Amino acid sequence: MNPPHVTTPEQAAPGESTIELVIGGMTCASCVSRVSRRLAALDGVTATVNLATETAAVTVPEGTDPATLVAAVERAGYTARPVGRPRPATPHGTAPDGTAPHGTVPHGTVPHGTATRYGTEPDGRTGVATDAERGRERRTALRRLLVSAALSVPVIVLSMVPAVRFVGWQWLCLALTTPVVAWGGWPFHRATVRNLRHGAATMDTLITVGTLAAFGWSLYALVLGTAGATTPGHHHGHPGAAGTLYLEVAAGVTTFILAGRYAEGRAKRRAGAALRALLELGAKDVAVLDGTRETRVPVDRLRVGDLFVVRPGEKLAADGVVREGGSAVDTALITGEPVPVEVGPGDEVTGGAVNVGGRLVVRAARVGADTQLAQMTRLVEQAQAGKAAVARLADRVAAVFVPVVIVLAAGVLAGWLLAGAGATTAFSAAVAVLIIACPCALGLATPTALLVGTGRGAQLGILIKGPEVLESTRRVDTVLLDKTGTLTTGRMTLVAVHPDTGVEADEVLGTAAAAEDGSSHPIALAVLAGARSRGLAPPAATGFRSLDGLGVRAAVGGLEVLVGRPRLLDEAGHPLSAELAGRVAAAEATGHTCVAVGWGGRARGLLLVADRVKPTAAEAVARLRGLGLRPVLLTGDNAATARTVATELGIDEVIAEVLPAEKASVVARLREQGRVVAMVGDGVNDAAALATADLGIAMGTGSDVAIEAGDLTVVRGDPVVVADAVRLARRTLAVIKGNLFWAFGYNVAALPLAAAGLLDPMIAGAAMALSSVFVVSNSLRLRRFR
Repeated sequence: MNPPHVTTPEQAAPGESTIELVIGGMTCASCVSRVSRRLAALDGVTATVNLATETAAVTVPEGTDPATLVAAVERAGYTARPVGRPRPATPHGTAPDGTAPHGTVPHGTVPHGTATRYGTEPDGRTGVATDAERGRERRTALRRLLVSAALSVPVIVLSMVPAVRFVGWQWLCLALTTPVVAWGGWPFHRATVRNLRHGAATMDTLITVGTLAAFGWSLYALVLGTAGATTPGHHHGHPGAAGTLYLEVAAGVTTFILAGRYAEGRAKRRAGAALRALLELGAKDVAVLDGTRETRVPVDRLRVGDLFVVRPGEKLAADGVVREGGSAVDTALITGEPVPVEVGPGDEVTGGAVNVGGRLVVRAARVGADTQLAQMTRLVEQAQAGKAAVARLADRVAAVFVPVVIVLAAGVLAGWLLAGAGATTAFSAAVAVLIIACPCALGLATPTALLVGTGRGAQLGILIKGPEVLESTRRVDTVLLDKTGTLTTGRMTLVAVHPDTGVEADEVLGTAAAAEDGSSHPIALAVLAGARSRGLAPPAATGFRSLDGLGVRAAVGGLEVLVGRPRLLDEAGHPLSAELAGRVAAAEATGHTCVAVGWGGRARGLLLVADRVKPTAAEAVARLRGLGLRPVLLTGDNAATARTVATELGIDEVIAEVLPAEKASVVARLREQGRVVAMVGDGVNDAAALATADLGIAMGTGSDVAIEAGDLTVVRGDPVVVADAVRLARRTLAVIKGNLFWAFGYNVAALPLAAAGLLDPMIAGAAMALSSVFVVSNSLRLRRFR
């Protein structure tokens, strides 16, 4: 299988390159907006920042020092390091976030464990941690949550249930609330101070202002209002001389948000599981064969051309060709193909696949970053780093959201006071506005769905090049299906040889094989294989020339030989005899492809070749119809052959005898008719059509050029997966839209309720935390896509 050719994540133009940064400390969509603006402010720099993966794909002028990008992110109040580079150390051996420095990683490689960056940690130290550090952070976050919850429960009960109160209960609540707000809420306060130091406000700012305001108000009220107060006059606590207590708000909101962050972090780690599986799929070491001696070395020391041994149960360390042995290899995690594939000498194998049978000796053809597994991983990462058009409104809103909310909260406080409602009502409404308005769900709506959807696609052998592809799949109404290699096996077989009068069959076949020897076309390969099977040794040919879509021309034994369509020979003055013309008509009526062979001014014979329809092709067509798509068979074959295949597959519309250069024109013509066209193909001659179509779907068994031109790549050659790819892309887009609807709808509905004083601040905190968890959990449904 040919590996997909991949450029940099943002398809950088000549003179540009793309650097991926791991960003630490982002907690909401406002953080994303801030980092994006800081990076984009640099000359010639564009950046796409992703909250769910905590990365930034930054396109820069060639030669840009990554340290410049890191410094810009740090000026914004966050941490950063380039992927595949050592993390810059500060004096005294500490990294920018105060942790111990990491070891270096060779540039251009995907380090083992890189996938640990996927998933936000609840206490704010994100993006730059090792596996061990992340484990410690998760345990710290869980401990912080459990202690805060244990302390908050009695505060909430005493504040909300008057029957259980006792003399001095207010002071107990104060004692229990203080560590919750100070220690439990420390990650939020630390992030707030850091961001304010850089002139920024994020969701952490809203949480800190809201909880500290509630705690400070309660402390002030308690100190001034304790004289003679043992029974409250309000459900929140004793009104006293200074007003109502809000200790349960300060404690409850902190605990609810800690719980939400922890649940969100766990969900996001699950969302990135598919990509982590890809990253960790490769072998870590390999047995290199030198003569008869095997030496086990780290996989990064394997070089192209090396022979290596793969025993049963081991993973293949690189893409290559089997030289010795026979076995079955399991490629399920790479192609989604559930059945192991039998391989033997001469067969290509893929790195990361598992040898489930006998011993194999393989010659390495592609190693390291050039393997199919590495390139698949880069394709998935680049898709996850992008933004769908539907998410851009959320980005614009997030850029100004937090400052607007702070101003709104201040306006609500002033409005209630001016209305004469009293400080208690005004304060409660203002705090509820601050807490309910967290933009987390907006920031997570798109990237988490992309993370899960593209990851699930990778598991099924479906690669989505970028989020903009999702919009295309929704609009498509017509699907053009290339015949050879897409709906058929693409492996033509010589069926018969029909010589003209006075010519021997072996002479016709041997001469045709000599002329075709310079071609890699499936028909040429079938002719060559047919000649070998008959024990023929074709003479050498010179002056080989491929005639685009028509056949070939070459000099064999001093004679100019033409091999190709009957039309080619007719136009060159090599007419078919009446007998051969009759055989052409009969063969084409049965779906065979006729190859005419001519020299010396006339046609000398016909070769009949046939291509078998793939077993799942008819089911694939039916599934595409079920998605509301109109299938059209597009082929360079003659009309009779095309109609035979179309009838077998249930396709009504056929466009036949189309030269490769004309395929893109067919796509353009259909688009001019108002159709939204998807093109499915696998060959070099399909590349222009794939690029011209509204949606290009490349079969991964085809050429690198076709894969590069496509928007979706189906890694294995099963056409049923084409329909699955469209379904997955549409489902992912639907989840993104559902997430954004919830995120916007939540704020549109909740903010007015909070401003009107109809939403208790503690309930607001719980709702805010649940909104993010809902968005991530909704995205996780894509993991169950079948």
